[in-house]
Amino acid sequence: MRRYLLPAGMVGLGLIWGSSFLWIKIAIGEIPPATLVAWRMTLGAAGMLAFLLATGRRLPGSGAALRTLALLGLVNTALPIFLISWGEQFIDSGTAAVFNSLMPLFSLLLAGVVLKVEPVSGLRVTGVVIGFAGAVLLASRELALRADPSALIGTLAVAIAAACYAAGGSYARHSMRGIHRYEAAAGALFFAAIYAWILALVADGGIILPTQPGPIIAVLWLGLIGSFIAYLIYFLLIERLGATVAGMVTYTFPVVGVALGVVFLHEILDWRLALGAALVVLGIVVATLRYDAGVRRAAGRGAE
Repeated sequence: MRRYLLPAGMVGLGLIWGSSFLWIKIAIGEIPPATLVAWRMTLGAAGMLAFLLATGRRLPGSGAALRTLALLGLVNTALPIFLISWGEQFIDSGTAAVFNSLMPLFSLLLAGVVLKVEPVSGLRVTGVVIGFAGAVLLASRELALRADPSALIGTLAVAIAAACYAAGGSYARHSMRGIHRYEAAAGALFFAAIYAWILALVADGGIILPTQPGPIIAVLWLGLIGSFIAYLIYFLLIERLGATVAGMVTYTFPVVGVALGVVFLHEILDWRLALGAALVVLGIVVATLRYDAGVRRAAGRGAE
C-alpha cells in the first residue's frame, strides 16, 4: 500500500492544482479577483493553522523567521495567485493553466542566468526556447479569439505569476533553513491572507461574499482543497521525494486545465491550443532531462 501512496499523491495534487484554473474562472464570474484571493488565503490559512495546532506545532516566533515567511507569503503565494485570478478575466482557464506551467522554465533561467548556480547547457536553452515558443503561440491565439489587447495583458499576468513562483521557490530553498515545512506553509498563507484582504478592501470597496452556488463551491474548493489540502500533499511529497521531483507535478497542469476548460466551460479546443500546450510541456521535459536519473532514484526510494 505504501508504494502507491506517493504516486497517488502526485496524481491527486496534479488534479487539484490543475483544476484550480477552472474554479478560479467560475468564482470570478461573481466576485472580484482580490476578494477571491482573500477568501481563498483565509480558508487555506485557517486549515493550516488548525493542522499545526492539532500536531503540536506553531508559527515560528523569531523576527527573522517571520520576515522570511512574510516575504514568502507575498512573492510565492498572494501575488502569483492574484495575478492568475486577475488574468483569467481576460483569457481562457486552459490557457492560464498552460502559462502557469512555465514556472520550471523560469526557475532554470533564474538559476542559470541570474543566480549562476546551475550550468546553462544547450539542452536547457533548447527547452526554454521550445517552451516559450508555445507560450507565444497561445498568446497569439488569445488575441485572435478576442481581438482585444487585454488578452495579451491577461497572458502576461499569468506568465509573471509563474516567474513569481520560480523566484519564491528559489528564495524558500535558500532562506527556510530551520523552519519546518508545514510551519512555513501556514505562515505563508497567513501573511498572504493579510495582503489579500488589504488589497480587497481597497480595490473592491469592502467585504464581498459569493451568493451563487457555483462561486460558493469554487471559493470553498480553492481555499480548503486547492490551498490547505494541496499544501499538505505538496510538502509531504517534498519530504519524501525532494523539491525537484515534487515540482514535476507542473507537467499535468496543461492537460488537466485544458481538458476541464473545454468540457465544463466550453472553451475552444483548436490546433493552436493543443500545439501550444504540447510545446510548453515538451520544453519543460527537454530543459529538465538531466534530472531523469535522479527522479527514478528518488521514486525508487519512496516506494520502499
